[in-house]
Amino acid sequence: MALKFPDIDPVAIALGPLEIRWYALAYLSAFLFGWWYGLYISKLNSGHRPNRDDIDDFIPWAIAGVILGGRLGYILFYQSGYYFSHPMEILKVWHGGMSFHGGIAGVITVLILYTRLKKIPFFRLADIFGCAAPLGIFLGRITNFINGELYGRVTDVPWGVVFPGGGELPRHPSQLYQAGLEGLALFLILLALLHVRWVRERPGVLSGVFLAGYGIFRSIGELWREPDEQIGFIFQHVSMGQMLSVPVIVAGVLIFVCAVRKKHNTVIPSEVEGSS
Repeated sequence: MALKFPDIDPVAIALGPLEIRWYALAYLSAFLFGWWYGLYISKLNSGHRPNRDDIDDFIPWAIAGVILGGRLGYILFYQSGYYFSHPMEILKVWHGGMSFHGGIAGVITVLILYTRLKKIPFFRLADIFGCAAPLGIFLGRITNFINGELYGRVTDVPWGVVFPGGGELPRHPSQLYQAGLEGLALFLILLALLHVRWVRERPGVLSGVFLAGYGIFRSIGELWREPDEQIGFIFQHVSMGQMLSVPVIVAGVLIFVCAVRKKHNTVIPSEVEGSS
């Protein structure tokens, strides 16, 4: 027994020759939410930078970091041979092909550049967008399911789905597993921590939790996901996604430990001291 794939049209809106895909809407929604959520968090840290203007100015940088980092990461880690042979295909981002690990690397790069340019504490800004990122990941994984891509391994569980490009056998809807873990669960964990005063007083704690949490949840989700056809397993049953998650987890743990051990004299304004 298997569930039928819902067969949702990847094109959300078609206006003559203009096609707007769910993939594009997911990214747009993620950026808009990240901007709004960043402004919300900046109010909790009232009196400290980044302020509203800093958040507004950083959004174009974040967009560039996500798109360029995600695209380059996918090319280098997953399809280098193909894109080096077809360089013009690199520009066709509307065909898909983005790496979440690459996107993280891209955002970290622009964070370093922007905070140095604007003289803003790096981890205060990194914490804000680390808290917002999981919702973008959630939307991205839902879009992967709509597109019938990045599906899971063959299974006999009753909720297995027969994907159009996955053969006749039912497969794990691993995109939904990853949406729940990397997206929703991680978002809720960070949301809860965000309202703990002790955490807000220590820039870097939220960034560390985001990186380590993403790496761990991604590694777990990969247990049900079909490895990329052009790569397969790196060794034994270890996938590329799990391999790339190892340095992310290590970096997250190190950042968390350093943030906790560092002495902070941050004074949280009285209007938000109710959280503990």
